[in-house]
Amino acid sequence: MLPLRDNIPSRSFPAVNVGLIITNVLVFLYQFSLSPEAELRLVQTHGLVPVNILSLGHYLEFGIVTTLLPLVTSMFLHGGWLHLAGNMLFLWIFGDNVEDRLGHFKFLLFYLTCGVFAGLLHVITHPLSDLPTLGASGAIAGVLGTYFVLFPNSRVLTLVPIFFFITSAELPAFILLGMWFIFEFISGIAEPISGSGGVAVWAHIGGFVAGYLFAKKWLIRYRYIVVYPGRRFMDF
Repeated sequence: MLPLRDNIPSRSFPAVNVGLIITNVLVFLYQFSLSPEAELRLVQTHGLVPVNILSLGHYLEFGIVTTLLPLVTSMFLHGGWLHLAGNMLFLWIFGDNVEDRLGHFKFLLFYLTCGVFAGLLHVITHPLSDLPTLGASGAIAGVLGTYFVLFPNSRVLTLVPIFFFITSAELPAFILLGMWFIFEFISGIAEPISGSGGVAVWAHIGGFVAGYLFAKKWLIRYRYIVVYPGRRFMDF
């Protein structure tokens, strides 16, 4: 299922959300412009490599900052156009409303924190991996987790495949995002058997859980009031 838009307008211009999208696109264009050898060096240096994070020798040789910095820089690298486009679509649809509730600066801190938490969970679940992990998915999953709490009854226009046909439907956010999380969780549980397929599903899970818990703990009073003809109620 592919979301296209939600039905909640922002009260202010989502400057940070737009800035994050632009930054990701510009970084990818730079990455795309490099030679294969230079791009490989960039990915190995700024991608998240679990074994480096857990290696004492890496800290002694390169220092704490250099070793831990990929927890942040890896959020702005992507493995291809589809990877980038999918991530930015989700961020565009769901990020503006979360920024609206948090405010610009807090949203930026929240986004980066969720991304770091997601990366750490990936490191914990793949301690021996020497493969660089790239992408904003973990941070964006945190946005989805918070959106799930704040706007569960918002309607999201979604492309839905039915056998060989594709149709569109307006789905409640709690159904769309709930199904997304269930799929990620099942994929994570099955990963030791089937392999990850190149997708860091536990980073997605970690980011979503971080965003969900953050919203439940600190943002519950900001839940969106939905108004329908003849009735008014607060999401929960």
